[in-house]
Parts: sequence; C-alpha cells; structure tokens
Amino acid sequence: MGKMKRAEMQKRAQNEQFDVLVIGGGSAGAGVLLEAQTRGLKAALVEKYDFSTETSSRSTKLVHGGVRYLEAAIKRLDRVQWNLVRDALKERATLLRIAPHLAWKIELLTPLYTWWEVPYYLTGLKLYEALAGRARLGRAYFIPAAEAARRFPQIKKQGLKGAVVYADGQFDDARMNLAVVFTALAHGAVALNHTEAVALIKERGRVAGAEVRDRLSGDTYAIRARVVVNATGPFTDRIRRMEDPEAEPILETSSGVHLVLPPDYAPREMGLLIPKTEDGRVLFVLPWRGYTLAGTTDEPAEVSEHPVPTKKEIDYILRHLNKHFDLRPDEGEVRSAWSGLRPLVRDPRAADTAQLARDHVIVDGRYGLVTLTGGKWTTFRKMAEDLVDHLEKAHGLKPTKSVSAHTPLYGAEGFTPGGLKELEAVLPTDVARHLHQTYGDRAKAVAELAEQEGLTARLAKGHPEIEAEVVWAARHELAECPLDVLERRTRLAFLDVAAALSALPRVTALLARELGWSETETRRRQTQAEAWLNLAP
Repeated sequence: MGKMKRAEMQKRAQNEQFDVLVIGGGSAGAGVLLEAQTRGLKAALVEKYDFSTETSSRSTKLVHGGVRYLEAAIKRLDRVQWNLVRDALKERATLLRIAPHLAWKIELLTPLYTWWEVPYYLTGLKLYEALAGRARLGRAYFIPAAEAARRFPQIKKQGLKGAVVYADGQFDDARMNLAVVFTALAHGAVALNHTEAVALIKERGRVAGAEVRDRLSGDTYAIRARVVVNATGPFTDRIRRMEDPEAEPILETSSGVHLVLPPDYAPREMGLLIPKTEDGRVLFVLPWRGYTLAGTTDEPAEVSEHPVPTKKEIDYILRHLNKHFDLRPDEGEVRSAWSGLRPLVRDPRAADTAQLARDHVIVDGRYGLVTLTGGKWTTFRKMAEDLVDHLEKAHGLKPTKSVSAHTPLYGAEGFTPGGLKELEAVLPTDVARHLHQTYGDRAKAVAELAEQEGLTARLAKGHPEIEAEVVWAARHELAECPLDVLERRTRLAFLDVAAALSALPRVTALLARELGWSETETRRRQTQAEAWLNLAP
C-alpha cells in the first residue's frame, strides 16, 4: 500500500463507478468503507487530511459502554442512553476479538471518600456488567482503603474509605482506525488520504459523486458513486450544506481535552475513574503506552480544524488531579496535550453538551446525500452496519449479510500473545512490546525490515519507536508526510511532543528517500510538521 498503491487507487477512483463513496476517514467513515466492501458493494473513501487526523485519534483510548451514560439513563429514564450503553458493551467484546493487538482489558479503580458511595457505585457497576451479559470482562468488587492505596499509590489517602474496581476495554484509537481502512483495502476498497471533497456532483437532481482535490499534487478529478455518505464527524453540517445550502444544523460540538504525563501518575496496568468533578463530569487517569493519560473536558466548542487545548482546559485537568492525587502534577510535567471535537446529535432541550446523546443518526438529504453522525468510537462498527442496512432499504443497494463482527482487522489474523517472545529474542524488550502491540502479526515483518536495511535505531532517545517504522509506514501504510508517521502510524507526537520534534529530521529524511521528494519539498514538509508540533502545549 505504498506510493504505487496510492497511484493505482487514484486511477481506480477516476475510472470506476462505485456503489458507495464515503467522505471522511475517521472511525465512522472507515467503518462504513469496510462494512460496505465486505458486504459485496464497491466502496471508496476520501479524507481531506490523513485517516484519523481529527476526533478519531483524540479519544480517551477506552473501548467502553460508558458508565456515565448508564447513570444518566437510569436517572432520566433515558432509553437512548440505555441502548447506547448496551450496544457499546456488545461492541466492546467484538473489538477485543477482531483486533486483540490493538484492544485489551484494563481494570479501573474508583476511590470513594464517603461510605454512602460504596453501595451506590458498586450497584451501578454491577448493573453495567449485567448489561454486558456474557461479554463482560470481569466482576466489580470493593477493596478497603489500604488495598486501594497499594494498588494505586498515587491517589489521595486522606479520608479514603475504599474503592470499587471494575474492568473495561482500552485501545489505540488511531492504529485501530488505520487497521479498519487497511482491512477494507485488502478486500478491494479504495481509500485516499490527503484528498478533499470540494463539491458534490449532481445529476438529474441527485447526488452522484464528488469532485475531489489531491492536496499533495493539486490535481482535481471526479469520483462517481450511486450513494455518497457523509461521515465527517464534527464537520457533518459543512458537507450537508455542500448538498443543500439551506440544510438545518443537526450537530453541536464539544471539546474533549487530554493530557499526557510521565508514567509516575498511574500504575502500569490499572486506571483511575474520578466519578464526579466540581462540575459533575467524570475524569479518567490511565496508563497508556508507557505514559499517563488524563482527561477529559466537555465544553461547548466551535467547529475548527486541528483544535488546540486552551490553558483553561489544561488547568482544569491539572486542578482535579491535584485534588485527587498525593502526587501533584504541574504544567511543566505535561508531555503532550490534545483536543478533540465530539459530534453530538443536536437537542435544543439539553442544558449543556454533557447531556447530549452520543447515539448515532442517519439522515437522508434533499438530493440523496446520506449522513451518518453522532455515536462513539466503541460503536463505530454497529453504526456502519446500520448505515449499510439503510442503504439497502432506502437507496436500492443490494448488500450481502454483515460479516464485520467476525472479520479480523489488519494485524490480527495471525496475532498471538506468544509472538512477543520471538521479538524479544532479537530486539530490546520495550521495542519488541511496542512493535507487537502496534503491528500485531506484521510486527515480525517490521523487525525483519529493521534488520535487513539497518533501521534499528530509535527515533527518539528513551522511546521504543524505530526507524524501520517510518519506511514501513511509507511502503505499506499510506503515510505521505511526517505527521502521518509521528501522530498516527506511531503515536510519538501524542505521547511526547519534544521527542517528536527531535525525531522529525530523521523521519522526514527517511520519507524523502522512500517517496522521492526533492530537497525543496523535503524542507517544506519538515517546516510544516515543525510548525504544527510547536503549536502543541
């Protein structure tokens, strides 16, 4: 799936008629691409930037039903929230099955400081597990204060009565997004990153495709399809207005900010759920790829590309960590921070964005554009399945039965936990674990590439990412610029911005060699990436 593969897909995009053209390369769009292609439909996808550039790479990294949504469902007798939790718990099990290298079980500890909280939270979490049925990952249980402090030494011990522990799922969002895209490509789909839909084609009063522009070359061309699907997350209403300038907005957006801190703030295999902050929201503190991830906020936000966290949002998270931890992180310990925009189905009755439903909706536009929006990462596969079912009922397409719940994703088919030992025999332990978790059954091939071409050096001191991954990303994973590698093929820029900046010159040089850039183009790409990384807090 390297440079030649991209050229081949561009040729196909221009010369073939598709059943489905998807605009948007995040989790929802990638899910629709895979669902449609594996159900016998000819499918293509275009993404303005890179796959998973925006919201879908900026999540809390949890594959979960949503404990907060369950609480809201019970308090408000809200069937939408109840169904969302039930569906998400079922989909959680599916993701852990079809991508075991990218999704795994994690235990979460909820510290309690008043005795009345013990039955409240324990009962709620047991109900959460009951909803999961056979797909549950464990049983919720209470532990006394001393045991809670032993398991999560960083929490505030003064006044601690005990804690409730439960199991949920964790994952690598951007790598999961890529795995879905690459699986669809293996089944014959077309997917083009850095390709912007600039206009919709209409024939006989119906949407019949899109005019697109390759943002790398500047070339424009048409892609024709029987149905065009708008799966652009927070940018949904922009595409809807491309079809119908008078279309009423159906979304509101909120900003979710996360911080990355040194590993000292969380044990290696246990996370923390703070169930109620000063404004009634929840806060997670999680181990993730050797660091500590803390978030999130939930504030109304304007739709914008590449949002950057504000100081106020960063201070909000740090303030709550200082309140609940004996260790007291400050701004100087933040290694990275990012903001993601959540697409929330609009409800004028909701008091704030924390109350808006995350459940997904499918909307048919005036001229045939089909929009899929809302939902959450965990339910992306079901969203896609519902969308393709809708195309059969309302748009005359003839898909076969869904198989996506049983289709192993890229890297999963030959993945076994035992494969780690084989890698550890030839690589440092941290590098072996990183490759094993990132590439699954392709990890051995990445390791062989490193050995054969002398690309075993680390990209940044103290980090497990190695030079071979840059070359692998260019040859096999459609990476076209330094940030594709630093942010999504590896996650270095999400973990440590300073480390990503130090790795940038070497990453750029390796990409330039693989993709045939001129010296001028190489400098331009490096300068662009450096400017973006320097925007990060």
